[in-house]
Amino acid sequence: MRSLSRLYKPFRHLPRRVFATVLALAVVLSGIPLPAHASSRIKDIADFEGVRANMLVGYGLVVGLTNTGDQIQQNAPFTQQSLVGMLERLGVNTRDATGAIPTTFNPKNVAAVMVTAELPAFAKQGTRIDVSVAALGDAKNLTGGQLLVTPLLGADGEVYAVAQGPLANVGVVAQGQGASVQKGVPTAGKISSGAIVEREIPFEMSHLQTAKLTLRNPDFTTARRVAQAVNAFLGSEVAHPIDPASVQMVVPTQYVGNVVGLLTDIEQLKVDPDSVAKVVIDEASGTIVMGENVRISTVAIAQGQLTIRITETPQVSQPSPFSSTGSTAVVNRTDIQVDEGQQNKLAIMDHGVTLQELVNNLNALGIGPRDMIPILEAIKAAGALQAEIQVM
Repeated sequence: MRSLSRLYKPFRHLPRRVFATVLALAVVLSGIPLPAHASSRIKDIADFEGVRANMLVGYGLVVGLTNTGDQIQQNAPFTQQSLVGMLERLGVNTRDATGAIPTTFNPKNVAAVMVTAELPAFAKQGTRIDVSVAALGDAKNLTGGQLLVTPLLGADGEVYAVAQGPLANVGVVAQGQGASVQKGVPTAGKISSGAIVEREIPFEMSHLQTAKLTLRNPDFTTARRVAQAVNAFLGSEVAHPIDPASVQMVVPTQYVGNVVGLLTDIEQLKVDPDSVAKVVIDEASGTIVMGENVRISTVAIAQGQLTIRITETPQVSQPSPFSSTGSTAVVNRTDIQVDEGQQNKLAIMDHGVTLQELVNNLNALGIGPRDMIPILEAIKAAGALQAEIQVM
C-alpha cells in the first residue's frame, strides 16, 4: 500500500473526481481484482405475506365468428343451452310451441369459452385487468370474436370482476385445397384491460404489528442472512427466521402506522442468497442445469455405445439392349457398419472438480447433453456426485 501511495502522490493535486477516476483505472490496469457483487435485493428473493394475486375464472360466450364457432347440435350442447338461456334473459324466445329447441337453431358463429384473469394485490373497485380467453368446445377459430359479459369468480365462488370486449392476439389460419398455414393458436386470445374489478379483497396493512417475509427459494442460510440484514438496518433485533421459508419481523416503534414505508425500506436491502448443490435434468428435452456448488469426487468415466447402421440401396439389373433372353430384376445391396465407440476414452476426474471442469471433461469425451444424463445418474449412484439430482 505504501508503494501505491507513492505512485498516486503526483496526482493528488487533481480535482477529487478526476483523482478517483485515475485511481480506479490504475487499479484495473494493475490487475488487482475488484470485489464481485452477487447480492440480490430482498424484493427479488422474497414476498411479503398477504401481498399476493388471486386467480379468477369464468364461463362465457364469444359471438361474431365467421362460421368457425362450435357445432352446437353435434359436439357442444352446452353452447346451445348457454345461448338459449342468455337470449331468454334478454326477452328473446327461441323455443317452439312444445317448449323444445327446434333443430333449425344451429348458429355457427358462437363459441363457448373459458375466461381467466389474475386479480392483483390491492386492486381497487373500478380498475381494469387483462383477461385470457380459450375455446371450450370444438370452435376452429376465434378471430374477430366478441366476448359477451362474463362474471369472473374467485376460489370462494364470489364475483370479483366482469369481462367483456373484442378478442386480440388470436392466431391466424390460412387454408387452401392442398395446404394450410397456421400461426399461433387460433382458439385462444387475450383482451387487454378487458375486465373491470367489481369487488375488492380487504387487507389492511397500516395497523399490522408483525410482518412476514416468505422466501421464494426456501433455505436456512438465506433466511438467516435476510434476518441479519433487516436487524442491521433497523439497529435492533426485530427479525428472526422461523423456518427455511419465512422470516418473522416485528414492526419497530418508528414505523408504527407506516408499514408500507417499512416494507419499502426493507425490500431494497441487499442479501447474498445461498443455494444447495443441485442438478436438474429434463429427460424429455435433454436439458441439464447444474448449480455452481456441484462437486465431483474422484471417479473414472468412460462412455461407449455400440451403433449398428444398416443401409439398403437396391439396384435394378436388366438384360442388354435387343437381347432376347433374361429379364429385369431388383438386386438388393446392403451395407452394414458397426461403430463400437473405439474413439471414446476413459477420463479420470479428481476430487472436488468444479462444474466447469466437469463439463469440459465430458465434452472432451464427445458426450452430448442427452448422453450426460445417464452418466450423471451413474456418478450419483456411485456416491461421487456431491449434489442432489432432480429429474423433471
